[in-house]
Amino acid sequence: MFPATTRLHHLINLEKFPLDRPQSRSFHSLRLRCKDELATSGSTSLDGFLKPEICREAVKEITPILDSQSFTHRRKHNVYFLDDVPGVDPNHPALKKTETINHTVCADQLGNCMVTRIYEYPPLVHFLSGIMGKSELFTMDDPLARVNVMAYRQGEALNWHFDRSEYTVTLLLQSPQAGGQFEYRADLRNDQDPNYDGVARLLAGHDPGKCILDLNPGTLNIFRGRNTAHRLTPVEGNRDRIIAVFSYYEFQGKMFSEQERLGFYGRTA
Repeated sequence: MFPATTRLHHLINLEKFPLDRPQSRSFHSLRLRCKDELATSGSTSLDGFLKPEICREAVKEITPILDSQSFTHRRKHNVYFLDDVPGVDPNHPALKKTETINHTVCADQLGNCMVTRIYEYPPLVHFLSGIMGKSELFTMDDPLARVNVMAYRQGEALNWHFDRSEYTVTLLLQSPQAGGQFEYRADLRNDQDPNYDGVARLLAGHDPGKCILDLNPGTLNIFRGRNTAHRLTPVEGNRDRIIAVFSYYEFQGKMFSEQERLGFYGRTA
């Protein structure tokens, strides 16, 4: 049992997801379910992690920051976010470039908002370490990268890519009117086989293993992003898709380089 001072029952739906009661049977059942889903399908979700009214409050809190301070990140890239891949012909279809556009708010702009408090919530960090099979996880020290909120507006998308980190944790705060679907292909590559031809088939739309994940606002999602190619289809309509991205590591003190900060956020500090 965590101390009462660490509980966020007013934000997180702890009745449905008892993260603050790690000795309970319901907690163990939840952890086992999520761990199994991660292992078998590469993704697991906690639908209703935030109640609808909390989502609306969080969006209301963040929208003025998104409207006035967000960094518009627009770039053309391949799935690897690399200009070239050693040993691969530059004309190989696996290196096809597409465009990604989003609007990012960094941790230093969010302050002690709802999203930041959820990100730092010790029972959540403990739960995530368990389903990922890690002995321990830590929040990131980087003042920009530790938690981000991203908005995708009409016609904008996050195109096919692999993540650098093994796992990615997101919290959907607002869905668009249409579009903005999360698509992924689990285990498309591994450390022994980069599977460039398989990547090319996915980019050409010829991979029957592609999955579509429909997420409701308030859903916490965890997926294996390093070997799972994934994208967000173009948003349609006048309502933004707004999502928080949480970064955790197996060691303390993780920071981005100045070059990484400049590339992701358009500034170094």
